[in-house]
Amino acid sequence: WDAGVQNKPRVQYTIRLITEQMLKNILFGVIKLQIFLKLFQNHTLKYLRMNGNKFGNKGGMYFATMLQINCTLEDLDLGDCDLGTESLIALTTVLNKNRNLKSLNVSRPLLHSLQEKVTAHVALMLSINQTLQELHLGKQGLNNFDVDQLCEALLRNQTLRYLDLRCNQISRDGARSLAELLKHDTPLQILDLTANRIEDEGLVYISESLLYLNHNLKALAVVSNSITGIGLVAFANALKANRSLTHFYFWGNEMDETVFANLIKVGRLKPNRTDVQPYWINGRVYLAEVSHGLRKHYYWTPISGEDEEPAANAGPALLKAAPAALPNGQQM
Repeated sequence: WDAGVQNKPRVQYTIRLITEQMLKNILFGVIKLQIFLKLFQNHTLKYLRMNGNKFGNKGGMYFATMLQINCTLEDLDLGDCDLGTESLIALTTVLNKNRNLKSLNVSRPLLHSLQEKVTAHVALMLSINQTLQELHLGKQGLNNFDVDQLCEALLRNQTLRYLDLRCNQISRDGARSLAELLKHDTPLQILDLTANRIEDEGLVYISESLLYLNHNLKALAVVSNSITGIGLVAFANALKANRSLTHFYFWGNEMDETVFANLIKVGRLKPNRTDVQPYWINGRVYLAEVSHGLRKHYYWTPISGEDEEPAANAGPALLKAAPAALPNGQQM
């Protein structure tokens, strides 16, 4: 399709509708993929969600080839698509030269052994690519050494603002590497460590980096990380000095009702910017979970409430805000 034809708005709407309808539909056969990939030569498609389509490693290779040709796509979601090692390496290699893609989701690939990890390729891409702003690496079995590689690369990256490391094997040592990265005040604004095991020591490391040395991080998610009141107190103390972090998600850990209630009571955390809500009965404080998060309703719409509730999808909302300030007065 020629982007210069008179009915360009209709073409753009049609393509967007097709991509939305394909969400969570299973694509069978390479022929169907080849037909659909013909659309990637258009000049209007910017967002494509393929999450949940089990086209596997071969399908992932087609998308890597597409990224070498397409010059308009900005957001590509290949999460839960059974990508293999070969396609992950191909995708990250292509991004060494691609200057258009701003968001990539490659969560939950099928890697059958520890030898098949592709973290080194991802790290190399991050040290070269200066366009990507959002990267999702959930459910990849990443460990502390992998995180160390990513952090070393991110010291040379000036554009990544959202790093998603949910559901991996990151412990306190990995959190220490991330804390060292945060001390360099990189453009990173959103860090998702949901369902790891950083524990109290990990949150203490991160809290120390937020105390005086970081002014860009706006959102931190440490849901279900075996954290107790010790880690929460360290984080609360850091917030007394840090004024940039506005979103904090903590449910699934051992709660300290008094500390968390005070964070909200004094106004340091707004009720719609956390997933924990205090309430009082007979003078005693209790905590309840609320449906707030970075991407809580990203793939589905709740029966009640607003369709696009910002509190439930804080990640995209924060990315639409003003970009982070770079060291030495640079601009993104």
